[in-house]
Amino acid sequence: MQKIVIIGGGAGGLQLATSLGRHFSFNRFHRRNKSPLAEITLVDKNRTHIWKPLLHQVATGALDSSLDALNYQVHARANGFHFELGSLQGLNREEKTIQLAEVCGEDGTPLVPARELEYDYLVFALGSQSNDFNTPGVRANCQFLDSAEQAQKFHTKLLDQFLQLENRVTEEVHIAIVGGGATGVELAAELVDAVHEMGHYGRIKNGDLKVTLIEAGPHLLPALPPRLGNSSEKELTNLGVRVLTGTQVAEATSNGFVTKDGEEIPAAIRVWAAGVKAPDFLQQMDGLALNRQNQIEVETTLRSKTDPSIFALGDCAGCIDSADHKVPPRAQSAQQMAKTARDNLIALVENPAAELQGFTYKDRGSLVSLSKFDAVGSLMGGLVRGSLTIEGRLAGLAYRSLYRMHLAALHGWPKAMLLYLIGQANRFVKPRLKMH
Repeated sequence: MQKIVIIGGGAGGLQLATSLGRHFSFNRFHRRNKSPLAEITLVDKNRTHIWKPLLHQVATGALDSSLDALNYQVHARANGFHFELGSLQGLNREEKTIQLAEVCGEDGTPLVPARELEYDYLVFALGSQSNDFNTPGVRANCQFLDSAEQAQKFHTKLLDQFLQLENRVTEEVHIAIVGGGATGVELAAELVDAVHEMGHYGRIKNGDLKVTLIEAGPHLLPALPPRLGNSSEKELTNLGVRVLTGTQVAEATSNGFVTKDGEEIPAAIRVWAAGVKAPDFLQQMDGLALNRQNQIEVETTLRSKTDPSIFALGDCAGCIDSADHKVPPRAQSAQQMAKTARDNLIALVENPAAELQGFTYKDRGSLVSLSKFDAVGSLMGGLVRGSLTIEGRLAGLAYRSLYRMHLAALHGWPKAMLLYLIGQANRFVKPRLKMH
């Protein structure tokens, strides 16, 4: 039996583990052979999965991660793969092993000792982290939204600020966000909505929270057509958000940001959402070839250029696809790459001499939510002929469908729709904003 180990349970890694587990454990051909040809193991440092594009909602309390999170161990049992809780600590390519750090409790008590896992094929699906571009003070003074843990930390700080507003310890709270991409724009809109919802439970008014969004480029949402970026800026401005475009941050302090022009922007909570890179620890992974963003350099088949036993997908993969296009770090890229990786790994397990297929990225467009107020985006590729920019209710409907499609890839459509209905029911019986 061959061993396939997947590091990272994000959108791509979890989808890959699920599809491979179903194929090798539940496929009729493999059941006739009694034991499957491959054993699938997913490794993640967290016990649960939540779709990364929803983290801005976790941060503001619009989404309760305890209700929407997927438990890896339960999902693994239902879909024919194994789950290992742990953080990647080392890689030995010659012996084909990975080392996992010991697992400790919240108080530092050791729970599980360091372990070593063998593999025949190893897949890196680690996602990305924020890129501070070595800006002074960012790591020490800013909040990030790279994980559910960081989003929950932001939520706690936000509730603390709301508590001070409620008791008039302070008259207003300033929050500054650096990065006018999807994360920054969506977070700014959700914060406005959060203040509005808090008004139902206390004495907080809409104007008590001052949000500033800072973007170095000439317009918001640089990945989308300028018209949509300008439309988003207009909508955010109407909501009371101060939008600064063409503004570069020189330093982050404990009191706010300092721009290159010397302007000081005060902020009790400082968020960095400008740029991404693959995790820094990949530089210590036994000589794997990396690019300037720490991404593992792969062939079009998603095989590492350094080692044919290693694959990479998603944000941590530096891939030039079969159409000679650089694959962007997006959730849809990871999900598309997971399908190609699945087919290639199945082919290798069943026939080591099989010819692998190259990956071709298909841009389906991008959608950005402005909370309940609006949405903007573009649809491309197989969805429409050419490209189509959309706004308003149509864009909002398309945006909400993305999460349902993610659930369908993991659970199948019947269960995905049931989960959606349960989520809608919860909105009627629970507060619209998580208050703890």
